[in-house]
Amino acid sequence: MAIVENIRFIEKEIEGKGVTLVAVSKTKPVEMLMEAYNAGFMRFGENYVQELVDKHEAMPKDIEWHFIGHLQSNKVKYIAPFVSLIHSVDSLKLLQEINKQATKNNRVIDCLLQIYIAEEDTKSGMSEEECLEILKTETLEKLPNVRIVGLMGMTTLTDDEAQIRKEFKKLCEFFKELRPQKADRSEFSTLSMGMSGDYAIAIDEGSTMIRVGSKIFGGRIYQK
Repeated sequence: MAIVENIRFIEKEIEGKGVTLVAVSKTKPVEMLMEAYNAGFMRFGENYVQELVDKHEAMPKDIEWHFIGHLQSNKVKYIAPFVSLIHSVDSLKLLQEINKQATKNNRVIDCLLQIYIAEEDTKSGMSEEECLEILKTETLEKLPNVRIVGLMGMTTLTDDEAQIRKEFKKLCEFFKELRPQKADRSEFSTLSMGMSGDYAIAIDEGSTMIRVGSKIFGGRIYQK
């Protein structure tokens, strides 16, 4: 029952703070996810399309699936029928493909625009300028089957808390700048930042959604 205890512990930590917990379940077997599900938790985040599709097929259909990894345009079609939120939209091209596949499935898919805030090359994301370009009304009018509900960001992989805090703060300031411009779109309310090692700092700096894996499920499990 350690998984359930870990979820309860984090839920207690974030209680009353307006923060949503996503359990990052990549590489974890269905049995581990079902342990959480059977205790009433049903919001899971996956990084790989095939793994997400397999788990969706194997598990109950009332689960809220979040895609949080790098998403290739040619794989959007596999998750479009059921995904609840795509955190990692890093280009207009990808957003256009999500809109196309959402239309085919008669759905509106919620998306977060991933902003590049880290000082390292391995992280993906768009610049603030690219984000502003996408949020122009005329661009979004051509994409009626996607709904931009907020932003996501990943910090530099470092133990320097001051650096992490600075990057989270920068993203939150940008998020706050955008919100008044989106006053007619009240759904622009999600700021997804913070993982197992830094979610406390992220919440301090304004996160409304945290993506926690190892603190719930333990280390990654790789199939041989």
